[in-house]
Amino acid sequence: MGRKRYTPEDNNESLAVQSLDQFASDKLVQLERISLRRVLAESARDGLYVERGGRKLLSFSCNDYLNLSHHPAVKAAAKAAIEVYGTGAGASRLVTGNHPLLVALEEKLARLKGTEAACVFGSGYLANLGVIATLVGKEDLILIDRLSHACIHAGAQLSGASTLVFDHNDMNHVASLLKANRGAYPHALLITEGVFSMDGDRAPLKALATLCRDQNCWFMIDDAHGLGVVGDGRGSAAAAGCAADIPLHMGTLSKAAGSYGGYLCASKPVIDLVKTRARTFIYSTGLPPASAGAAIAALDIFEQKPELTRLPLSKAQNFTQRLGLPLAQSPIVPLIIGEPEAALAASQLLAEEGFLVTAIRPPTVPQGTARLRIAFSAAHPDAEIERLADVIGTRLGLSSLCPASS
Repeated sequence: MGRKRYTPEDNNESLAVQSLDQFASDKLVQLERISLRRVLAESARDGLYVERGGRKLLSFSCNDYLNLSHHPAVKAAAKAAIEVYGTGAGASRLVTGNHPLLVALEEKLARLKGTEAACVFGSGYLANLGVIATLVGKEDLILIDRLSHACIHAGAQLSGASTLVFDHNDMNHVASLLKANRGAYPHALLITEGVFSMDGDRAPLKALATLCRDQNCWFMIDDAHGLGVVGDGRGSAAAAGCAADIPLHMGTLSKAAGSYGGYLCASKPVIDLVKTRARTFIYSTGLPPASAGAAIAALDIFEQKPELTRLPLSKAQNFTQRLGLPLAQSPIVPLIIGEPEAALAASQLLAEEGFLVTAIRPPTVPQGTARLRIAFSAAHPDAEIERLADVIGTRLGLSSLCPASS
């Protein structure tokens, strides 16, 4: 039975509403059938713990890696920003929304990343959409690691550039693609994550930087999950020792920094161009003062307490060692389950033990790789990390699980 086609008799307002609702309902039924329907669960988060269904669960699913969203100095900075500048920026930054805290935040980000300038966006998603489409167009070439975040792929599509996807962290594949295609385009841009959000492994940044230099290709790193947790808080490029060789450093303030917003750190000419042409910057209201104030305070903590920034990775490595898994490269440890139904069941079993470890399912991850994504923070008690490892090893059966990066 084929899909019903539109006919002039269907040109009726009530029928249009009914057809839209029916379309949505049918889609939800299909997703429910294959365990891919998403449902928002109300979460009252107080630091490490989340309340779900009247139960208090220790969360291993939060990206607040340093627990700074509840740090007294970060909260005080947010409150002080509200007292001076109010709750909202009021307009686009190019109109009246460029309050002084945003200028100070950009200066601090540029110093941290070792660049001339920075540009703050409303979110990391908006940053990638705006930056990519500003720097390259339909005459140009983009190369993206297959497992890069969805917003990177969306930004490439929005740009209109020819886009090639290379196998995850495969230097041979990306080198062959770039060498074979570089000569056909005036500009080329290679984009990867520093720490991959669903796999927890790191990109071979030094080798990629060398490749890009040799092929006259611009290099952009999305370090959303590297800032604050590797390289003594300065991120993946600093940890790899090649920060100066990467011209475009993008990231977010919503994870280790405990606030909200996205950024690009780069040369002054690039930042000036982005602030002039990036649509997601021009046509968005500026970041709220509280978010900017909180982020500034968090970056201060990165600089003052490098030992704090080392704790999430250390705790993740202790976890992988206890289970005999490959040593964690970041605070993110994925355990591949396979099918969505099995991942949901594993997550529910851990909830019964007092842990919140959310199941990650397609399309966020590839088909057949539904997983538990375990995120470690500086404040996770060592005894609870050991208990989590023991529960996974005994009740879930470690032999059936494998890290994505192995």
